[in-house]
Amino acid sequence: MKTVILAGGLGTRLAEETDLTPKPMVEIGGSPILWHIMKIYASHGFDEFVVALGYRPEVIKNFFLDYYHLRNDFTIEVAQGKIDVYDGGHENWRVHLIDTGIATQTGGRVKRLEHHLRDGTFMLTYGDGVTDANIAELVAFHRRHGKLATVTAVRPPARFGGFVFEGDRVAEFTEKPQIGEGWINGGFFVLEPAVLDYIEGDESIWEREPLERLAADGELMAFRHDGFWQPMDTLRDVRLLESLWESGDVPWKVWE
Repeated sequence: MKTVILAGGLGTRLAEETDLTPKPMVEIGGSPILWHIMKIYASHGFDEFVVALGYRPEVIKNFFLDYYHLRNDFTIEVAQGKIDVYDGGHENWRVHLIDTGIATQTGGRVKRLEHHLRDGTFMLTYGDGVTDANIAELVAFHRRHGKLATVTAVRPPARFGGFVFEGDRVAEFTEKPQIGEGWINGGFFVLEPAVLDYIEGDESIWEREPLERLAADGELMAFRHDGFWQPMDTLRDVRLLESLWESGDVPWKVWE
């Protein structure tokens, strides 16, 4: 199953970090948060990724182009440019890096990936948040209910899109509510290809009309996660994640 990671935004609230670097490439513990997100998925056996690029796509492309050599030891014959790599057995990932345009909205980025996603169930997340949610259990929950879309619902401060429930079904989706049950959009979606028909084009914001329509049609279900979830929206968030990494108490580090 493929996992789409939205990695094209400007990260304006992290301007000090993202003037030259895409937000998903801001480092925690010496590795981009994008790497941390991919490690979470791969630890549950999901190791094929479609990364939707936008702002400074070459930075992310270069990271993966250089990844194999920089994460392994090697010998180089300088005169011939011959490189012998001592493979340390790093991540066995398949990564599709797709430029979806600098000004494209979140839904539009998913729509531009349509030719990669029509062949079966896929996952979707943002390139700036980590969790200790069990991705395998999330997928199993999605399979059981048989609807088109599952979103992971979490309970941080009410500054993200929220939900009104009927059982586990999302009866209503509202963007950035100030009232409600306290559950918000934590990302980490599981989706059927038919959700692509809910997206109009580049200007479509995934968190608005597509999710609102899916909820109205009874096709959006919530996987409630009471554990750790943390976005990286501000410098304060970066410092929090970095301090957790340095302390060794890393809730999202679900890999060995």
